[in-house]
Amino acid sequence: MSSKSIPPQHPTHPDLDDPTSAPRDISRRRFLECSAWAGTGVVWAMVSGVPQAFAMDDAAQVKAVGALNSPFHFVQISDSHIGFTKEANPEPIKTLQLAIDQINAFPLKPSLILHTGDITHLSKAEEFDTAAQIFSGLPATVHYVPGEHDTLDEGGGKLFLERYGKGTLGAGWYSFDDHGVHFIALVNVLSFKQGQMSSLGEEQLKWLADDLKAVSASTPIVVFAHIPLWTIYEPWGWGTADGHLALALLRKYGSVTILNGHIHQVIQKVEGNMTFHTARGTAYPQPAPGAAPSPGPMKVPSDQLRSYLGITDVKTVQGSHTLALVNTTLV
Repeated sequence: MSSKSIPPQHPTHPDLDDPTSAPRDISRRRFLECSAWAGTGVVWAMVSGVPQAFAMDDAAQVKAVGALNSPFHFVQISDSHIGFTKEANPEPIKTLQLAIDQINAFPLKPSLILHTGDITHLSKAEEFDTAAQIFSGLPATVHYVPGEHDTLDEGGGKLFLERYGKGTLGAGWYSFDDHGVHFIALVNVLSFKQGQMSSLGEEQLKWLADDLKAVSASTPIVVFAHIPLWTIYEPWGWGTADGHLALALLRKYGSVTILNGHIHQVIQKVEGNMTFHTARGTAYPQPAPGAAPSPGPMKVPSDQLRSYLGITDVKTVQGSHTLALVNTTLV
């Protein structure tokens, strides 16, 4: 893996920079041992109440736990960054289209699609328009949350809300139910600042507590937001400062899956009844936490780029309230 420096394009958004990928001595090994770094295609499923990972090509074992025979599944895509033009990927439209082609090629049509933010790179109207045209080729309804790159316009997300905010509350949060799963869309990017963790805010947390009052403890819950709700790497702001308050509200539920984007790589963690998952982007990769001076677009050899980009397919597991996650690259 190689990288090349690119000058920053926006002074308050460090992930617009292209850092070097030279590793430095870091004391996070124990943290990494507690997280599952998924490679090319991983299925997460519950076996006898214990989460286990299966290689995507190990069809026999995956089928044994029912992950391939699910009547309901949905897809997560993230970090499309339409408008990005730098060396890390000068053609993000093409790689987004590859992701959509993969979704359309699935043997079973997904019931819905979640986009976990950064649809655009600079929140320009023409970027949103281009994205809308491309997303029109998807085979199911898409549910969106904004990334910090979708809120750079003068209205602080006005263009995003004009397109995707119908029926939402506050800055764009909402919930809905599908196939017995309760989905919760949260917004944690409006307070985004360089090197600091973002927040949900008191108003949204109060709404979340009220929303959950009508949800039974046995209902599977999927929460999706752009920036991880759990702290992955605080020096880079890879976490949500008040995310623990949201997680406290969710702990009584039997199955909680939390899907995020922002960091452009797969990191998974299972903690009690909660599965945390961050997705690859479809635009460009970023370095592992602490493996570069700062986060940002990471240049890799062009023939390897697609292996760093991808989508996530989420399925219910037969006879269980849990969900299985399949990570697929664009190769």
